[in-house]
Amino acid sequence: MDDESAIHTRFEMLTPFLNERTRRLFSAAEAAALGRGGITRVARATGVSRRAIAAGLAELHAPQTASTHRVRRPGGGRKRTVQTDQTLQDDLEQLIDPLTRGDPESPLRWTCKSVRKLAEELRRLGHATSHRIVATLLHDLGYSLQANRKTLEGTSHPDRDAQFAYINAKVQAALQAGEPVISVDAKKKELVGDFKNAGREWHPAGQAVPVRVYDFVLPALGRVTPYGVYDMARNAGWVNVGTDHNTAAFAVESIRRWWQSMGQSAYPQARTLLITADGGGSNGSRVRLWKLELQRFADETGLEIAVSHFPPGTSKWNKIEHRLFSFISQNWRGKPLVSHEVIVNLIAATTTTTGLTVICQLDQNPYPAGVKVSQKAMEELHLQRDTFHGEWNYTILPSQQK
Repeated sequence: MDDESAIHTRFEMLTPFLNERTRRLFSAAEAAALGRGGITRVARATGVSRRAIAAGLAELHAPQTASTHRVRRPGGGRKRTVQTDQTLQDDLEQLIDPLTRGDPESPLRWTCKSVRKLAEELRRLGHATSHRIVATLLHDLGYSLQANRKTLEGTSHPDRDAQFAYINAKVQAALQAGEPVISVDAKKKELVGDFKNAGREWHPAGQAVPVRVYDFVLPALGRVTPYGVYDMARNAGWVNVGTDHNTAAFAVESIRRWWQSMGQSAYPQARTLLITADGGGSNGSRVRLWKLELQRFADETGLEIAVSHFPPGTSKWNKIEHRLFSFISQNWRGKPLVSHEVIVNLIAATTTTTGLTVICQLDQNPYPAGVKVSQKAMEELHLQRDTFHGEWNYTILPSQQK
């Protein structure tokens, strides 16, 4: 093996461990060992420039003047592209945000702005750049990859905050009086079967659970709707997993099952049940069947059913969302919901460090959609509206109390 081949082999072996300074000194030491013509031969073998090797020789010959910490002399190295190309940064920002900074007709207005596409467009504008330079510039400018964030709730009702305060006052008063207070809602429908479920779970490397490529409903299993009831005082949840339509009849049946299995024994002296619910869905403030079914429930139990709905577009403030549903989602993340039994067991196994307990039951009863409630039936309800937004806050009395 000739000298240049040997130098090249040694350089390649050491390269992962060398920084700019040690690479320069290694090359200089090899050049010094070769003697006359060494700089040229080492430069050819390693790719290190002749100028850098000469600088390394100077450091080797005068070690007392060389810094043991600095890799490159002050001001050394190639100037950054942004320093030699004065318009690069401005053009990049115009491409990223064409509506506010540049041309709304930019060719990147409706495309995914990856660093490679940005670099390609910058080169089209005459800049000598690469996707790596673009990534560095974006970081320097304070940009980072961002996902969409759900913060816009649509038009805010002028009494939104007042309704929040009203609900809070009613909840606190009921809790202090020892009366049950529940937060209710239906979780999103879930496909039953070997489908992908968002999230990851520990498995041996290369042994991920196989699931279906396409999310087509399996007729034998269908979908399920978990309807939850969260007891605010006891930090306890009840989930009724329905296999049919998510109707008001299903919603009230879920509350009825909670009362029969948990609520009645926990609150034997209860006179009033306070329900906080979203303003839409099967338990919406405008749903006639919801009020009719609550009347039937009040007649069965003798309870006064007080209801307070959250204003439109504020469902995320409902306690059940972040006290129960969020933990259910965490507990079954990455696990295919292959059967009704699996779904019930995963929900029932949900716990938290603050002591949350959950009971879950499968409900295979039919709940037909499209049930109409007549105006006459509505007029027969024993419904008392609160003076503050009676469409959101009302109480349904048992028939015998009319």
